[in-house]
Amino acid sequence: MSATLHDELRKRFGERVRFDEPLSRHTSFRIGGPADVWIEVDSAQELHELQRIARHGEVPVFVIGIGTNVLVSDRGVRGIVVKLGRGLGAIEWEPSPQGMRVAAGAAASFKKVVLEAAARDLSGLEFAEGIPGSIGGGLLMNAGAFGGEMSDVVESIEGVEAERGVSRYPRSELRFGYRYFDLPQGLIITRVTFGLRPGVHDEIRARMADAKRRRESKQPLGLPNAGSIFKNPPGEYAGRLIDAVGLKGTRCGGAMVSEAHANFIVNVDGARAADVKSLMDRIVSEVWSQKRVRLVPEIRLVGDWEIGA
Repeated sequence: MSATLHDELRKRFGERVRFDEPLSRHTSFRIGGPADVWIEVDSAQELHELQRIARHGEVPVFVIGIGTNVLVSDRGVRGIVVKLGRGLGAIEWEPSPQGMRVAAGAAASFKKVVLEAAARDLSGLEFAEGIPGSIGGGLLMNAGAFGGEMSDVVESIEGVEAERGVSRYPRSELRFGYRYFDLPQGLIITRVTFGLRPGVHDEIRARMADAKRRRESKQPLGLPNAGSIFKNPPGEYAGRLIDAVGLKGTRCGGAMVSEAHANFIVNVDGARAADVKSLMDRIVSEVWSQKRVRLVPEIRLVGDWEIGA
């Protein structure tokens, strides 16, 4: 990356620009090498300006939310890593014919939106009780649990594109799949609008309490992790398959297959990304060899990985 581009970014974004920033500081795994450039932006206008600067300099841009559901390479990320700041985390509520519409900034905490919806006796997001991360990150993986997912309640999205600026996409133009969202090319999500319906207070609270109980009874607590590592295959559960082939508790370096839930890998002792990736490869190999099921990662591998890694 050229010194000229460095100067331009520093001039525009000041102290919010950091060079060679360790991404281990910004991921729930506490793993990850340095980003060439790290910038926090607080508005769609700033984001659009950054996109144009990066495009002119032919530098890639990657957006990180709260840092869940990602495994960042030990080599780090080339180009610019963007952190969406508080200005892109606003939550706005307005009545709709069906009940209530909530427009949440991509940087907003998923948990905060869920709790505010429940406080208003609005139904539709109970499944997400306890899901970590940001609204934008949840959209990108079509986050879900216990029979519900984001695609059930998304009405529209907004984002920024280098050429068009701010763009809006209605639900009819969006394509979702299981733990999948087809992100329009070049779009960085800035806001997601949900449609929620009135519900019965006690029933909403009961569903949320059940989701919380089920999540806490199975998932590892107190150790850095990135959430579920693999998608559940059709008609099966990834954790059950991994446990069945005898890998629960298996370690590689500082990473371990969780003894609480085999579809989690936890950072028990200064794990590196290479440790986690080695465990993932072994899991895929063993489950295929013994069960003839091909597991597909749910987490995203981000950054500069060796060929074949």
